[in-house]
Amino acid sequence: MAENKLDAPTDDAAGGAAVAEIAVAASDLIYYSVAPGTRLNVRSGPGTSYHIVKILPYDAKVPLFCQTPGTTVSGYYGTSNIWDCIGTNQYVSDAYVHTGRDGYVTSRCS
Repeated sequence: MAENKLDAPTDDAAGGAAVAEIAVAASDLIYYSVAPGTRLNVRSGPGTSYHIVKILPYDAKVPLFCQTPGTTVSGYYGTSNIWDCIGTNQYVSDAYVHTGRDGYVTSRCS
């Protein structure tokens, strides 16, 4: 399979939701699949200008603690400016996450 990745690590700006501030019961947490054949970059904020903090493996599933607008990205599931917070200061483009619908599927990050 072809490898897809978001690319463009640059400056990290202030911001990003602190997941510790987001109360989510473990039983309420839903994991969503990342696009097939994709090793997805996880960034420190909601955009391609933020540093890459890690790269998810193929066939990864991610929790969505909250979502926020950021850089518009075209990916496997279309084009979106929504970024999914998957951990403290860890964001992935929603264009690579199979949520089953366009738009927000959980609360906005504060």
